Amino acid sequence: MTVILLRHGRSTSNTAHTLAGRSEGVDLDDKGREQAEAVVARIGELPVKAIVRSPLLRCERTVAPVAAALTLDPVVDERLTEVDYGTWTGRKIGELLKEPLWAVVQQQPSAAVFPEGEGLAAVQSRAVAAVREHDRRLAEEHGADVLWIACTHGDVIKSILADALGSHLDSFQRITADPASMSVVRYSSMRPFVLHVNHTGPALTTALAAPPEPSGDAVVGGTTD
Repeated sequence: MTVILLRHGRSTSNTAHTLAGRSEGVDLDDKGREQAEAVVARIGELPVKAIVRSPLLRCERTVAPVAAALTLDPVVDERLTEVDYGTWTGRKIGELLKEPLWAVVQQQPSAAVFPEGEGLAAVQSRAVAAVREHDRRLAEEHGADVLWIACTHGDVIKSILADALGSHLDSFQRITADPASMSVVRYSSMRPFVLHVNHTGPALTTALAAPPEPSGDAVVGGTTD
């Protein structure tokens, strides 16, 4: 099963340098709408079988063009929604830089819990569970490997990628997920394979080469006699 983790296009909050969180009505700006339209060509002829998205408006707008092109009805999953930033929601990023919690978010995100909101560890738990569950559901429905899109938010994508890379959540700030970027993870019975991170190019096809099959003489530890 292969999932394309699509971050929503640039939003009005991105350009205003505020932390949108789960604020209602945060839409794409003009650039974000262009990015959403461009997703259609970037996906091209890839055999995408399903689209799952965050319930927030900016994700709805981002997947609308590609959903129409593929004649798919997106599934809404609350577990892919943005982080609940609590009382930080809507505040200017410049102000938040002065908060003691900001350093924790940057240096030890696994310990970060937003005031009256949720912790980043909880975000990773719900998001990874959602991706794994949709993988199983789609495999059962189609009886074969399936390529699908999950449209969500930057910190959510970074937490899923950290898990797929086998990295501690405290390393997730080393990962970048720009607006309208695509990151690709193939889940196998053995382990996840991260095929691409933060793809912003014109076509995604080259990012989907299959990982090499393990050779017959491979042994635990990566050495041979």
